[in-house]
Amino acid sequence: MLALTFGVSRERGRAVPELVALLSKQERLIVLDNHEDDHAVARLLDALAQTKATIVITARRCLLAGVLLFPVTAPLVTTGRPAFTRVAGLTRMLRHSPLALDIADAIVRTRGASVQSLRTFLLAVGVSRVRVIEHEDDLPEVALLVDWAWRRLDASSKRAMAVLAHTGGDSVDGDSLSALARVSNGAAAIGKLVRWHLVQTPLAGRYALHAVVRHAVSKKVTRSDPAREFEHYATLLECEPARLRDEQTHLFAAMDYAHRASDLDAMLRVERLLTTLDATESEAMDRKASRREPRSTGARAPRRR
Repeated sequence: MLALTFGVSRERGRAVPELVALLSKQERLIVLDNHEDDHAVARLLDALAQTKATIVITARRCLLAGVLLFPVTAPLVTTGRPAFTRVAGLTRMLRHSPLALDIADAIVRTRGASVQSLRTFLLAVGVSRVRVIEHEDDLPEVALLVDWAWRRLDASSKRAMAVLAHTGGDSVDGDSLSALARVSNGAAAIGKLVRWHLVQTPLAGRYALHAVVRHAVSKKVTRSDPAREFEHYATLLECEPARLRDEQTHLFAAMDYAHRASDLDAMLRVERLLTTLDATESEAMDRKASRREPRSTGARAPRRR
């Protein structure tokens, strides 16, 4: 992704040296949001350590040495005051989790349930029970709120959530969500999910699940057809190459699928799309460079007095 973003070679042996050369020229800020592979990030940070790049990585836990840690706590947690006053009585029960409290607040605000009925449900299904969790995305207080909502969603909304839980990209636009979830009215399917803050909208018209919600939903539904998702995005990008920038993460997901399936035809389709992306990036950089070059007008500059 860095190679594509900065327009250097994607060949494994050349990518890092070319990135080092590029990032050594001027200061840049690179943000790696919610990194997952500690070993890969460690190798990358070591390789780029002497460049002029400043790299910020985010994670719910960090297993890296040699980096500066800035712990972030939810607002008001250290003072014991509730951040969501509408559901203040659920604050301790939901472990001060901003995500859980935001979902609970949205449910109560839209009159999906009262604070008392939500409390009764959470206690009945064991929110206070101590248990071992699978990993940092396995938060029972959020999973139980997802379970409350799941019992009240119709089939189309559940299919939409299933697509978002298993998609390889980071967000899905409304049209793709309707197509992949096989729903005729995508707005209706996503409406209740948005009202209850079960989905996030990182950009207007695009939808995603928080990693914790994604984990909770993925345990309820099996993965949708990955071959169908590949075909959808491959065809979309072949027909509309201008959307490569917006759907870049889905292109990388398509690449992963092609290799997992050992599908040579799929690999070649992805390679052609990557070539198109490379060409698009190169043209954009050329246009940007040409705008920076001073134009000669043939006129002499006025002398200062």
